[in-house]
Amino acid sequence: MTTSDNHLLVPDPPVHNATVAADESAEWVRALSGTGLVHDQAVARLHAMLVRACHRELHRRRGQLDISGPELEDLAYQAAADATMAVTAKISTFRGESRFTTWAYKFAIFEVSTKVGRHFWQKRTTPLDAEDWDRLPDRLGIDPAGQVQHQELLAAVRAAVETELSPRQRTVFVALVIEGVPLDALVERTGSNRNALYKSMFDARGKIRKSLVTNGYINDSDAPQGKETPS
Repeated sequence: MTTSDNHLLVPDPPVHNATVAADESAEWVRALSGTGLVHDQAVARLHAMLVRACHRELHRRRGQLDISGPELEDLAYQAAADATMAVTAKISTFRGESRFTTWAYKFAIFEVSTKVGRHFWQKRTTPLDAEDWDRLPDRLGIDPAGQVQHQELLAAVRAAVETELSPRQRTVFVALVIEGVPLDALVERTGSNRNALYKSMFDARGKIRKSLVTNGYINDSDAPQGKETPS
């Protein structure tokens, strides 16, 4: 605090958050780029930070996973270990355009996505092409009591999937909607990326909706037109 001539207390100017973040990031880069004890301690701190990040991300995605306890713990540590190696290997590419921790967290999220995808296929006992269209009513939110009433609509959806979609759009729609495959698992299996699969899913839904409107199964205002993305 400083005192002005009229004895009013004037607070010192606050330290700018951006300056603090830049200093913290620079310290991370310096330590991880070094050698010896300083480097080893920085790697240990980084790993501990990324373990926490992987835990949070796995819990956020727990709806996609049928695991808990030691198995989930092991997945978090595997992802954190791989993310730590990736960060330290690419530390020279950090340009300071974001906080170092934000940059490092992206590696953790990527590794979690990869592990989730691989884990799903390791546990899955049925192949991707083993389609179960009986799941469609549940996926569309139609309760058992309403299934008979909606049989024509369900048949029309299936017909649109078979006739209106490209092979890729059909694969994505069936996997995500009919089979309930998590998006990250489909990324792992197809070698694609999340944005590309989002686009295929969005286009598939648009074509199905257009077919249903054209054939009189729904009105143009009955279904949302906004983009929906699979989780």
